[in-house]
Amino acid sequence: MSDLPTEYNELDEPGPGNESHGIEFLVEEVDFELDDARDLTSWIERVAEVHEHEIVQLTYVFCSDEYLHKVNVEYLDHDTYTDVITFDNADDADILEGDIFISVDRVRENAAIHGVPFRDELHRVMIHGVLHLLGYADKDLLSQTAMRKKEDDCLLLRTF
Repeated sequence: MSDLPTEYNELDEPGPGNESHGIEFLVEEVDFELDDARDLTSWIERVAEVHEHEIVQLTYVFCSDEYLHKVNVEYLDHDTYTDVITFDNADDADILEGDIFISVDRVRENAAIHGVPFRDELHRVMIHGVLHLLGYADKDLLSQTAMRKKEDDCLLLRTF
């Protein structure tokens, strides 16, 4: 997806905790701070290792509902709001390389609807994007159930 927007605001100062081993966290059009970037990076790396994949480059873009809606319309021709969109940029099946856009607004709303902490819903959506890059789908009820189980399994790998 070389036509994806490439101008993002960095989440914090560049350096450790913001970008590590090919994982970076950026923010666009939303007031948001990621408190545990270093722990999240380690967890995402652990999920990749368990699935026998190498992370080449993962870019998380935390954004507003409107920003993600524009991405959805422009690049996927879907005129809907969503919590996460994943673009797979990998040329090899054993590597993870992609862009994961997450609507902080939608995650906040979904956390309230489901009665779960924002942090847990955010982590679920973050790993949902990784699972798509690993080849998991969620187009029908059966695959959605399997995806939810994989998300739960991955959430159990957190050590923070």
